[in-house]
Amino acid sequence: MNKLLVSVGMAMVLGACSSTQQPAQVADSKPAPVQQATAPTQPPTTAPTTTQQPTGVRVDPLKDRNSPLSNRVIYFDYDKDAVKPEFQALVQAHAKYLSENRTRKIRLEGHADERGSREYNMALGQRRSDAVRKAVSVLGVGNERVETVSFGEDKPKSNGHDEAAWAQNRRVEIVYDGE
Repeated sequence: MNKLLVSVGMAMVLGACSSTQQPAQVADSKPAPVQQATAPTQPPTTAPTTTQQPTGVRVDPLKDRNSPLSNRVIYFDYDKDAVKPEFQALVQAHAKYLSENRTRKIRLEGHADERGSREYNMALGQRRSDAVRKAVSVLGVGNERVETVSFGEDKPKSNGHDEAAWAQNRRVEIVYDGE
């Protein structure tokens, strides 16, 4: 009789266990993860990316590393203020963003390398920022939304004294309002 009671009790326990797990599996439509009792669980260590964003959440393209808008530097040739062809698409992307986001404004910060007088480099940095302003203006961005400034040689990106450093310092940086 004892064996019969134990068998019936075990059957009830097993039946109760299986009936509580099935609705959870049906509701989730995913099998429950299998965990080993001896191994501690740890949270996933993957870095968040834009593809892991929940559906319907819009990622700011200015902060998305995969967006062309995350690139905000336009480089220039020595003693030149013309926007080089390889930076036309970047200028167009920023102009398109500004056209679609009419409340946003930008500041174009012109820079020069250390060669030349301080006054000449200030003027060259201004011509460079004005060249980018003209490019976005042609693409439909109003001048009232674009501020230009020159830092000349005063804020180098690289402190070196060779062509590689100078090339990094001949630039215009695009800075959005609020940054």
